[in-house]
Amino acid sequence: MKFKVTGKQHISKNCLVCGIENPFGLKTKFYELENKEVVAYFTPNTYLQSYPGILHGGISASILDETIGRAIMAHYGMESFGVTIALTLKYKKPVPLDEELKVVGRMTSDKGRIFEGTGELILPSGEVAVTASGRYMKRDVTQIVESDFIEDEWFESDGKDRDEIEL
Repeated sequence: MKFKVTGKQHISKNCLVCGIENPFGLKTKFYELENKEVVAYFTPNTYLQSYPGILHGGISASILDETIGRAIMAHYGMESFGVTIALTLKYKKPVPLDEELKVVGRMTSDKGRIFEGTGELILPSGEVAVTASGRYMKRDVTQIVESDFIEDEWFESDGKDRDEIEL
């Protein structure tokens, strides 16, 4: 099913997941969909390897954690963050390196200061390789970072523009 992209989420300079200046980072781009899900695209390189040709499971956890945690932004704006309380993963298939991968995250429950969400890391074939569920505390960006971060490091993605995304 295809969904309309309603916005691109901000990224930063040094984040492991989205930082464009982090030489070891994933350089992930995040998109909000009309159904309030967040979709991330990234291409893992060989320095993130576990077994030969396979992405390390901790990196799969990181990208799922970030994508689910960012689902709050699709509901409350770019000033909202999800700070992880708990994260549970299920590894179903090996995740390849050097291929563009897709991650989908969503909020499943909104309980005031706490929200819950789920997500999937999807292979180019469309198969789900890793699933996750988590609990997050809602935080305003100003509660987490200094004001110079917002001015110097928090900006709109220059990623590939996508009008719609198939899930």
